[in-house]
Amino acid sequence: ARNWSFDNFGEDLIATVHKGKTFRWDTSNGTGVRAVAISQAPTSSRFTLVSMPDRHIFLFGTETTIGNSTTQDDLFLRFSSQEDFTTWGPTATNTAGSFRIQDGSKIVSAVRSRNAVLVWTDTSLHAMQFVGAPFTFSLVQIGANCGAVGVHAAVDVNGVAYWMSQNAFYLYDGSIKKIPCSVQDFVFEDFSITQQPETFAGVNSEFNEVTWFYASNSS
Repeated sequence: ARNWSFDNFGEDLIATVHKGKTFRWDTSNGTGVRAVAISQAPTSSRFTLVSMPDRHIFLFGTETTIGNSTTQDDLFLRFSSQEDFTTWGPTATNTAGSFRIQDGSKIVSAVRSRNAVLVWTDTSLHAMQFVGAPFTFSLVQIGANCGAVGVHAAVDVNGVAYWMSQNAFYLYDGSIKKIPCSVQDFVFEDFSITQQPETFAGVNSEFNEVTWFYASNSS
């Protein structure tokens, strides 16, 4: 099985396969028509996310040269022009752009949060905010030694982000805090290091709960 990331682009679906292409499913065509690769987009990326309400498509851990998979960089991210999934090369007349994060070895996860897109590497947390022309987005580091373990290991609940790191659970509500956990030793002593990318976070709003599903050493 391959690891996918999905997000909405208006009524359509954007899907990126890990270390592969990005696809768009046009819902107006109905379920009889499959998703097709966005030919203008990079061909090798880790995962995707669509910012709201400005609607830029982000590709994380993507190519520094669009269309050349050998230039895929785990710390490089780029975003399309606003409301346009076909335009990725930045010019003076569009809002496409890119960043390279410095702290960590790879971009691991990202979620939309209050007034920002939060981006985790394996060691750090960063915030991207939409600032408009000429820079489109700003990128600032807001934490170190608090990376996420997988693309699906972080969630946002009413503007507060929760995530699983390599040795603890954290939240960010304006400041980064370690979540007290009575089973922390049990979890992280039984946590399969090789299967960290398969960790999933889920939200049960009825009971105000966040749950993490992870692979144990014996699984």
